[in-house]
Amino acid sequence: MPHSDARGARDFMDREPAGAPFGRGLTGPGPYEAFLGELAGRRVLDLGCGTARRAALLVREHGAVVDAVDPAADAIGRARAAYGSLPGLRLFHAALDAHLRTAEPYDVICSADGVPPGDLRRLLPSLATALAPGGALCLSVPDDGPPTVPTTASATVPPATPAPGAWETLLAEHGLRVEESVTLRASGPADPPGPADGTGHRLVRARRPLRVHARPRGGRPPAAHAAIGVGAIVHGPRGLLLGRHRGGTWELPGGTVEPGESLRDTVVRELREETGLRAAPSDVRLLGTFLDEAGGIVRMTVGAVVTRWEGEPADQPDESVGDWRWYSLDRLPPALFECSAQSLAVWRPDLPIDHAPAHFTPYGS
Repeated sequence: MPHSDARGARDFMDREPAGAPFGRGLTGPGPYEAFLGELAGRRVLDLGCGTARRAALLVREHGAVVDAVDPAADAIGRARAAYGSLPGLRLFHAALDAHLRTAEPYDVICSADGVPPGDLRRLLPSLATALAPGGALCLSVPDDGPPTVPTTASATVPPATPAPGAWETLLAEHGLRVEESVTLRASGPADPPGPADGTGHRLVRARRPLRVHARPRGGRPPAAHAAIGVGAIVHGPRGLLLGRHRGGTWELPGGTVEPGESLRDTVVRELREETGLRAAPSDVRLLGTFLDEAGGIVRMTVGAVVTRWEGEPADQPDESVGDWRWYSLDRLPPALFECSAQSLAVWRPDLPIDHAPAHFTPYGS
């Protein structure tokens, strides 16, 4: 169901209010289409499309090739009755996350108040990777910021009142570059009053970079006793295994070397502790050592490839990394942890990954 705010973008864009700040709504280049940019011939996903009125408009008047998806069977039923024969429009009754993970990447993904804010926040990892490099994500979001979504990887609770620009900050944490954010305001007598708490809506447009960018987890340097670690590349038919750290980066399984451990033993232990997957030291191939600098501390990371494992990855209690997912190599999340990015770039030099410089010493074939 659409978000219930009476001044949401979905209602705003369906009408032609006097003096509308973006244009004429559904009768021409209105706020929705103007914000999305050039659409002719581009692959567009309308997420939470409802009865697909806007999706049909993007096809008919702007020449887009649109997939419209909604989890509500009755809405998709009405959409099929009205627009099922429209060339260039495909209608899907599907769970949103499942569609994002399996569809070919899109040039533009948009949601005009068709998905509740809590679901949008939960979907951000999949939204980021469902965009083609250089693609745009255009969302209608409430002015009061993203709701809290508890995760097993973090016990941190955001403040009750998010700071201005909280959505923009959240999008940036997922590797998306915010280009524009516009507040939707009442334009005339036809506009419904805002909700009692004064919450309005904004349109936010963010773009996926052409290349994957690595970043640190935070501003603090690593603790001196934790400056030697391993990163495990687990790649198979389902893709590459990555988890989300509570600091906001996506990264390989791994961690610090404990006293008395061999590097292969560390890979096996960290893989089990973080994901539940089981491997033997003989299943680990060491790539080499990376030396870089983080906050004045020399950091050493050993990249490794796990060639065989057993089990299914799952979040583990008290671990700082969770939400384990399989990613195809052409849909890596934009916000990779620096050390993971370094290992992946050496393992597969053809991957479009940019990262901070590091000195690499290979261990041989």
